[in-house]
Amino acid sequence: MVEPWLRGTLIEVDAVRRGVLHALELAREDVERWSANLSDAELEAQPLGLPSVGRQMRHIVRSLDRLLTYSEGRQLSAAQLEALKAEADECISRRALFAEFEEGISSAMERVGALRAESYQDARGVGRKMLPTTVGGLLVHCADHSQRHTGQMVTTAKVIVAMRS
Repeated sequence: MVEPWLRGTLIEVDAVRRGVLHALELAREDVERWSANLSDAELEAQPLGLPSVGRQMRHIVRSLDRLLTYSEGRQLSAAQLEALKAEADECISRRALFAEFEEGISSAMERVGALRAESYQDARGVGRKMLPTTVGGLLVHCADHSQRHTGQMVTTAKVIVAMRS
């Protein structure tokens, strides 16, 4: 299958947002391809000490929520901070995990679409220390970070499948 960025889609969107949106589409497709056939137990398994597929899925969408909150000029809420703490140890149903992932990706895509190119150079602060970045920097990191953790999720899924036999 041809990757999203090679499909000629989203040509009406500027290159920065298009790149982020295509990265999120690819993450969605990779999660479906590599985790759809895993059992509930396999989704939370940590073979060889790797982070579980479920943990990676939660981390991808919750990180996107946090990064986009900063890009919108806001600080994290108490609920976002609690969700951050719970990424590693949550063990929810397959249905809830996939629903959270899909809702998180869809929400992130809407939020990315709402940002404008004119804001890319706007200064933003990340975290309590208000580490300096820009809206554009946060957008690029959304794509980078999502793809990094999607790759880790795919690796874990491949190890799980290989260990079945």
